[in-house]
Amino acid sequence: MGNLAALVLRLALGGLMAGHGSQKAFGWFNGPGLEGTSGFMEMLGLRPGRPWAALAALSEFGGGVLTLLGLLNPLGPLGVIGSMSIATSKAHWGKPIWVTEGGPELPVTNIAAATALMFSGPGKYSLDRAFGIRLPGWLAPLGLVAVLITVLYTGFGAPAPPQEEDEAREELAGEED
Repeated sequence: MGNLAALVLRLALGGLMAGHGSQKAFGWFNGPGLEGTSGFMEMLGLRPGRPWAALAALSEFGGGVLTLLGLLNPLGPLGVIGSMSIATSKAHWGKPIWVTEGGPELPVTNIAAATALMFSGPGKYSLDRAFGIRLPGWLAPLGLVAVLITVLYTGFGAPAPPQEEDEAREELAGEED
């Protein structure tokens, strides 16, 4: 039953994440594409926006496809965890948990599902199993450290609106005189 559970979880999480990433990467499913995603990343304070948009698209689309197929575990779930961790810390931070309030309910659920798959493995019904692929065990903890460092680097919460940033700079300049 555990193998069937892993398959169901991989199909749902991987398929939805691949679709979500395709919105960012290719503009599919009424998504913003790379240009629109770049602007959104800039709005979140992730500058320059284009590399962050490409990283988000790759993490979500690539991580979703790898998770869906059960290929190269734990790389797919790590991509999902990375992207959803940044989404939680930059786009949803400081809001009530529920998605109806703009909170991180959905990304946190995705992180939990990806983490479960990362630790349990993709199961018997996967391409890893079919091809006899088994990546080293140290990849998962190393990947989680990389995600943590990236989240800490980007900080938490959306940046202040430009007007507030300008006012803060003016105040600092006035204090230095």
